[in-house]
Amino acid sequence: MKKYLAELVGTMVLVLMGCGVAVSVGCDALLITPVIGTALAFGLAVVAMAYTIGGISGCHINPAITLGVWLSGRMNLKDALCYMLFQVIGAIIGAAILFLLVSNVDGMDGTGANGLQQGVSVLGGVLAEIVFTCVFVLVVLGATAKTNGATNNFAGLAIGLSLVLVHLACIRYTGTSVNPARSIGPALFQGGEALTQLWIFIVGPFVGAILAAIIWKVIEPKEA
Repeated sequence: MKKYLAELVGTMVLVLMGCGVAVSVGCDALLITPVIGTALAFGLAVVAMAYTIGGISGCHINPAITLGVWLSGRMNLKDALCYMLFQVIGAIIGAAILFLLVSNVDGMDGTGANGLQQGVSVLGGVLAEIVFTCVFVLVVLGATAKTNGATNNFAGLAIGLSLVLVHLACIRYTGTSVNPARSIGPALFQGGEALTQLWIFIVGPFVGAILAAIIWKVIEPKEA
């Protein structure tokens, strides 16, 4: 049970800090400074949680990562499903805290929910989420592989920095999800388009995770 609770806490922190910064700085996909700040917030939240709960649960804090890990044969189905459930619960709690904070500040609104950016089609948004989730989950699978012992102690840092990179590349398209839980929590409180477009940020990341698991199976080195 501790590992499930760790995933809940980790995902709550990710949403509260990452989306919290996005709301605080007024993240606009066309303004470079807020984009960089938001990207760093999500990446740093992952690094912080990786070294906090990594030894307890592995610090997935993302259903797409959990799916990739399960498909790679590193965890059983029961744990994978429980991880996903507690990640979503954690994201909802994080979004609820953020909503409460924002509701009591004049001039601030929203919860940092994902949405298609100006000029981006539904297909473009889905493709962006598939591609960038695939890259991110592939990094996770590689950085945490037993065959990658030389860099394993720095896996949390590598994963966090890769999430920064993914945000810098993807915010212009979708605001960057690559994490269904991160999208579900804020969308429930923001409503409107965030809810109607939510399926993009569930389907896209899951498809990306499946592709990452397939790619990893092909390129994974054999244990000595």
